[in-house]
Amino acid sequence: MRALVEPEHPTLSRRRQCALLGLNRASFYYQAVTESEENLRLMRQLDAEYTRHPFYGSRKLTRWLQDQGEEVNRKRVQRLMRVMGLEAIYPKPRLSQGGKGHRIFPYLLRGVTVARPNQVWSADITYVPLSTGFMYLAAIIDWYSRYVLAWRLSNTLEAAFCVEAAEAALARARPQIFNTDQGAQFTSAAFTSLLVGHQVA
Repeated sequence: MRALVEPEHPTLSRRRQCALLGLNRASFYYQAVTESEENLRLMRQLDAEYTRHPFYGSRKLTRWLQDQGEEVNRKRVQRLMRVMGLEAIYPKPRLSQGGKGHRIFPYLLRGVTVARPNQVWSADITYVPLSTGFMYLAAIIDWYSRYVLAWRLSNTLEAAFCVEAAEAALARARPQIFNTDQGAQFTSAAFTSLLVGHQVA
């Protein structure tokens, strides 16, 4: 709206133009405060480092700037990140919530002594940080030997990479008990039907 006001208009005063536009005159005269040269320089550094490590939050970026010889605190870095719209990219909590309508399986290991290979296997998902982000890692391990039987990487949390890891492990042997959490990947139809097909508890 400010751009519509012509300060040097030959017949309409600024006051009249503001009134016609429904613009408060204080808004017309207001000049937005810009960032200082120092902050702009810091923001360029933050942008470059965030591009290299998008999973860095304000703590790591503050430490990185301090290592570069900058006298900054976390509060300042947080404000500059807000101005720039930067937010650390990382896996959010509650990744292993069961899918809607999925069956809840009983815990079969209470009081069980693991005494031999292939008695109990376990599967879980974690994430691996990379220079440009992260990947999800699904691994299947034998509880007795601590041997990693199979693993797969994925950039999504869809069940397919967990099913592939389970298929690779089950091609080698069959456990008496296959222990997982109740996450959507492990309670999915594809994963459970694979275990049923191999007659695994």
